[in-house]
Amino acid sequence: MLSSPQIKFYRDEGYLGVENVFTPSEVEELRSVTDEFVEKSRHVSTSDAVFDLEPSHSAEKPRLRRLKAPARQHPAFRRALVNPALLRIVSQLIGPAITTNGDKLNLKLADVGSPVEWHQDWAFYPHTNDDLLAVGIAMDDSTLENGCLMVLPGSHLGPVLDHHQDGHFAGAVTEPGFRPHGAVPILLKAGGVSIHHVRTLHGSAPNRSSKPRRLLLFQYCAADAWPLLPGEKPWETYVASVLQGQPCAQPRLAAVPVRLPLPPAPHSGSIYENQRGLKHAIFGEPMAAR
Repeated sequence: MLSSPQIKFYRDEGYLGVENVFTPSEVEELRSVTDEFVEKSRHVSTSDAVFDLEPSHSAEKPRLRRLKAPARQHPAFRRALVNPALLRIVSQLIGPAITTNGDKLNLKLADVGSPVEWHQDWAFYPHTNDDLLAVGIAMDDSTLENGCLMVLPGSHLGPVLDHHQDGHFAGAVTEPGFRPHGAVPILLKAGGVSIHHVRTLHGSAPNRSSKPRRLLLFQYCAADAWPLLPGEKPWETYVASVLQGQPCAQPRLAAVPVRLPLPPAPHSGSIYENQRGLKHAIFGEPMAAR
């Protein structure tokens, strides 16, 4: 369970790092299953509904960048999503009734892992209130050298920045002159978790080390937070997303700033694709040049 100072820190700063949430055996299982999917990616030549590949990927050198919706791909990832220790922590921050609105496994492989440019998750999926957060399960030690998560403390209390370029959603902050001054890393040992508020500005640099940084990311929402852009079969999809507590048909409306991710990004798919073609990248040259 989180302590009162930890909860206050999250409320004030918009992020938190918590060590020893997952046991060594749980982490080892996640690594083993992840290795299986990297091996499977050898037989895929282009990104699809399951595999998001690094540009340098090949059958000889499989370089999986992201496994999409991992909780649907293997029971081990589903178990991690509903891990009791993790849900107890999430409950302390957004309440006991919890849904999920997405999950992914980002792999920054040694010496090759792509960066994720600065953004706010809220720009991708605004809801009726902002009691949403993302949890990153560190499958490896997360360090500055291997591209750990960077956050801008307190930014969850500020505006939603522009994530559009040339009139279309771009998946990254495009505000003129934006620089993440005061950004801090969330350094973790394997088995620890990072937590960041849905409006917290964050990103991660390329992996410039010889060690991988594999991060399993789960998105959690208060059950009374409803998406402003519902997909097909909104009620059925919502009910299926409930992890704990009861469904809620009375969304809680909060006075939160919103920018819709519309018109959609020219490059659809994962955030890596959305950010392709950025004219001004914080973590290096424009992604189109990579």
